[in-house]
Amino acid sequence: MHYSFPSRRSVVMGFGGAVATSQPLAAQAGLRMLLAGGNAVDAAIATAAVLNVVEPMSTGIGGDAFALVYWAKEGSVYALNASGRAPAAATVEVLRRRGFGNIPERGALPITVPGAPAGWADLEARFGRLGLDRVLAPAIDYAEKGFPVSELISRSWQGLEDLLRQDAEAERVFLPHGRAPRPGERFTCPDLARSLRLLAEHGPEVFYRGELAEAIVRTVQEHGGLLSMEDLAAHRSTWEEPISTEYRGYRVYECPPNGQGVAVLIALNILNGYDLAALDFASADAFHLKMEAIKLAMVDAGRYVADPSQVAVPVEGLLSTAYAEERRALIRMDRAISVPQPGLPPSEDTVYLSVIDGEGNAVSFINSLYMGFGSGLVARGTGIVLQNRGNLFTLDPEHPNCLAPRKRPYHTIIPGLATYRGKLVLCFGVMGGFMQPQGQVQVLTNLLDHGMNPQVALDAPRFNYQQKGSHFLVEKGLPEALYVELERRGHALSIQEEGNFGGGQVIAVDPSSGALLAGSEPRKDGCAVAF
Repeated sequence: MHYSFPSRRSVVMGFGGAVATSQPLAAQAGLRMLLAGGNAVDAAIATAAVLNVVEPMSTGIGGDAFALVYWAKEGSVYALNASGRAPAAATVEVLRRRGFGNIPERGALPITVPGAPAGWADLEARFGRLGLDRVLAPAIDYAEKGFPVSELISRSWQGLEDLLRQDAEAERVFLPHGRAPRPGERFTCPDLARSLRLLAEHGPEVFYRGELAEAIVRTVQEHGGLLSMEDLAAHRSTWEEPISTEYRGYRVYECPPNGQGVAVLIALNILNGYDLAALDFASADAFHLKMEAIKLAMVDAGRYVADPSQVAVPVEGLLSTAYAEERRALIRMDRAISVPQPGLPPSEDTVYLSVIDGEGNAVSFINSLYMGFGSGLVARGTGIVLQNRGNLFTLDPEHPNCLAPRKRPYHTIIPGLATYRGKLVLCFGVMGGFMQPQGQVQVLTNLLDHGMNPQVALDAPRFNYQQKGSHFLVEKGLPEALYVELERRGHALSIQEEGNFGGGQVIAVDPSSGALLAGSEPRKDGCAVAF
């Protein structure tokens, strides 16, 4: 390990287990499960549930989840898709008749079936040790007794006050005293505590067919939405074969579409053709190559990612060596691609958490409402914020991600894992909408090419491709000469002190000692904990 970028924190180390996420109380809840004899899955669900309470604008049981599980005794990686589907009544024609050219961002129409509760239960049933009632207990306790709202979460909450005021129930639950909680103020959510207790006691049945389902459907339909009791009752999570590629001798895993994890693998395949380790992290050549690879990967994801149960997604072609060579050939070192286009492969707001336990099991887990406070609607009497994932559908009938009944939308949330010769080495993710694959590629290259440790890799400045020509947001903290040279090559840069540069968490396994080396995103309120 060496410090090629001045780090703001030390790596957190332990042998018994580690948890890293975006809020300290949630990280500690996961650690408590490990100390109580639970495994990585128990800790991941406990962490996710507490995040529902302490970071309510980002995640919750009204949203979706994806997970990658590394099961040490088998040396196997499992992918869980716990994303929900569009209502059966959701069609392009229905939206067009209502006067929409695009699916609205907020309100009842972009609400899809929440998949997170089924996903939590499925993970716990297959791999957990403690049971759903025990792993949900910390979240119930915080929701009932309250917690002090942390600083950056408070700022996000305040920025969403106008949205919450548009729904009487959202305003009642999440704007106590007529405003968002300030840093350090106690916030309680007894309605959410009761909903989580029902889930703990009765399992997902109560959410998809019982009392909670009725409250959700009543709220959505009162606001003109399309979700029905039949839609909720029909929901199922799916266990899927993870997709992967080899990068610098490491096997990097992602969940398959309908998630955008394929973009990470496309970019890594392109970068495989360059010796990034020979380039300094802050060099113009290193940044240029990463920007171009990510640019090409993002336009491919935008063109092809959709629900593979309803349309053909050419994953094998997108990840082929020949396709990587074809896309790599478009990159010039002296000039940025001005208007990237998708290729033709051969055919056939969000929280992230990382957990590794002392037995070597790992869970890379992401749970999201999509935008802050999702649809802006709260199911009456439940404290459940309903997601707006349907906004990611298109109404273009020629596009594979076009809205259709019971179809899963393009998903931005993507957990990641990496192994070396079959052994776990990294459990990682970077939340932040379309920043997620971009952040993963940058953090991975920091780790595997530039030799940074997990915390330094997260601290290092990042860029965010805006998916418009060559426009990038770039974080401050890099040499001025780098910005000048990138602009000379044709990259359009907006240099920012703050912005959406993602929220990452990384736990690495030291190959010599087996120690867990955990880092947490400095741009969030969170932390890494270990024992």
